[in-house]
Amino acid sequence: MTVLIATDLDRTMIYSRSAMSLGDGVDEAELRCVEHYDGAPLSFVTATAAQLLRDLTRVAAVVPTTTRTIAQFQRIALPGAPWRYAITSNGGNILVDGVPDPLWRNQIEEESRSGGATLDEITTTLRARIDANWVRTLRTADDLFCYLVVEPDAVPAGFLAEWDRWCREHGWGASQQGRKIYTMPAAVSKGRAVVEVRERLLADGVLPPQARMLAAGDGALDADMLAVADAAIRPRHGELEQLGWQRRGLTVTANAGIAAGEEILRWFACRVPPTSALAEAPAESSPRP
Repeated sequence: MTVLIATDLDRTMIYSRSAMSLGDGVDEAELRCVEHYDGAPLSFVTATAAQLLRDLTRVAAVVPTTTRTIAQFQRIALPGAPWRYAITSNGGNILVDGVPDPLWRNQIEEESRSGGATLDEITTTLRARIDANWVRTLRTADDLFCYLVVEPDAVPAGFLAEWDRWCREHGWGASQQGRKIYTMPAAVSKGRAVVEVRERLLADGVLPPQARMLAAGDGALDADMLAVADAAIRPRHGELEQLGWQRRGLTVTANAGIAAGEEILRWFACRVPPTSALAEAPAESSPRP
């Protein structure tokens, strides 16, 4: 293998019905469910995307990289599994053959404790700043960070910027992605976890020293992962699109919604050395008519 592919999941690879934006050549018959919750279908890919992802896993080191907790990640039947490595909890956990690596987790916890406020201090301070008029719930994730589920249109003007300023003074940061406002310790980082996985794959001889790293993601919590990659792509939707986020070597999809997920996989396929597994993938991705 000569390429490492680190990819966000929600609204990058997989899509809920509210996020998929059917149309632009994608119809119901093309959808494949990859996650159920309480017995109901929750997340989808297109049939083409599912096959492209399976093909990529045969020729590249694909590392699913998500802000989901371990339990939330394990609900997904992502094409191409099982995974040698997966990153959950926004980089707070590295799964090795599905099992959390305790050494990595201990390192993250130690740095989080020494870097600023504790999770209890963060949640206590946050509770004093919110109310039920715009917050549906406050949750903690894998004992690492917390997030609010909010009514986006009702969030008070300036709340996020003010909360983020306070957090940065205490070793944390805040960002919003759709209906969720995340509060994350500085030590918990997708980019940092991806670099760790790359180093392990190099040490194991799975990747050669010249192997390239490719990445995809749509949210502010993906930015550091995209920045450490040799080349990266983001969809034409999501938090990074709203921010107008750019960097050298970044591609932005022509499509939005679930069609962007398929386009991202075609973009990856074009940057992996040709093999029989990817021979049928189109040479370049293009906007749907």
